Amino acid sequence: MLGMENINKQHTMTILTQKIGNYRYRILALVFMATTINYFDRSIVAVMAPTLQKLFDWSNKDYAAIMVSFKIAYGLGLLFMGGIIDRLGTKIGYTISIVIWSIFGMLHAAIRPAFSLIGFITARFGLGIGESGNFPAAIKTVAEWFPKKDRAFATGIFDASTSVGAILAPFIVGAVVTVEGKNWQIPFLITGALSSIWVFLWLRTYKRPEVHPALSKEELAYINSDSEKETTEKVPWLKLFPKRETWAFALTTITDGVWWFYLFWGAKFLAEQFGVDIENIGLPFLIIFVMADAGSLLGGYASGTLIKRGWSINKARKITMLICAIIILPVSFVPVIASKWLAVFLIGLAAAGHQSWSINGFTLVSDVFPKKAIASVIGIGKMVGVVIAVVADIALGAVLDTANNTGYFWAFVIAGSSYLVLLGFVHLLMPKMTPLDDNLNSIVQ
Repeated sequence: MLGMENINKQHTMTILTQKIGNYRYRILALVFMATTINYFDRSIVAVMAPTLQKLFDWSNKDYAAIMVSFKIAYGLGLLFMGGIIDRLGTKIGYTISIVIWSIFGMLHAAIRPAFSLIGFITARFGLGIGESGNFPAAIKTVAEWFPKKDRAFATGIFDASTSVGAILAPFIVGAVVTVEGKNWQIPFLITGALSSIWVFLWLRTYKRPEVHPALSKEELAYINSDSEKETTEKVPWLKLFPKRETWAFALTTITDGVWWFYLFWGAKFLAEQFGVDIENIGLPFLIIFVMADAGSLLGGYASGTLIKRGWSINKARKITMLICAIIILPVSFVPVIASKWLAVFLIGLAAAGHQSWSINGFTLVSDVFPKKAIASVIGIGKMVGVVIAVVADIALGAVLDTANNTGYFWAFVIAGSSYLVLLGFVHLLMPKMTPLDDNLNSIVQ
């Protein structure tokens, strides 16, 4: 009998899905593709870091300066790209973002050894400006195309592409670039071709749900089923800054510095601690970022499932984030572990926890703010995370040059413990996660 009941439920769900339609997942697939390209592009230098340092004779401070250049530009870009996307719309704003980062990504290949440091600093700066638009545009797209109850899972799907991009980078670089650095320019050119394909597909496919001819009435009704109607009046930034909810989200992004530590310094740490070179970095990165992908999907699925079972959005998001913070704690012990594969596993576990934390943090914005303000709030919050990451890069580069690997010890300790502390402050700032209306006033529920 139970078997027949399950079959009937599955049959009913299939009929409902067919009736509603799933065009929104085509849009999500394009967001997934864009974010994959984004992370492939930004990961290339990190994967080649040990080789490029030898090829161009960079110190750790030089490498930190290149990473800081990207992050400063990323932070500055977030200050205005979110606003541009809210004003011009997701279709045009996203296109502008990816065109800028693609041009500067390919410019890396034109840099000559005599100007390697200033050249990479300049190219990374331009790349950071362009890439700053990806997440404000992606989160806004999800908010436009998915109801609240599905947004964490949808965010988890596209956020998993960050790991796909990070996984592709070491394998493609390892296949094309030698340990001595021959052919180092080619991976930067690959991203330009991928971005051109994406821009063509995006401009051809994307329209807002309300005016999209391929979207059924049933699917549009489902998308808007738990959202308030909004006016088209723009929300000034000055109205967002005083809101406690803006800064609650900003606190969750401080952990971006941890993720970027794994991404930009992970290959260097494994090379210096365990002798992993450019030809052998693929498998450790595969393990770390596949685990991160699992965290993205499970984190979004978990909080969404809890909401569908009757939990409040506030409780579902925060309990999920608490579990993430707890499973991240063991990464603090990585610097004192002698086993390479145990270290890789703990970094992977922490990366999984971070991705789950991150997508639930992103979803806090669309849970609370009106859709027309989402990209701006994401931009403000992510900018705070970038500032912290810049300070961390400068400090880590200086310590590694003067005190060898001591800097890694403190970096991992902070990486493991910061999430629990930050979640406490998020709860203090936003204890009930009360949604805000069109004018950013709390909605009485």
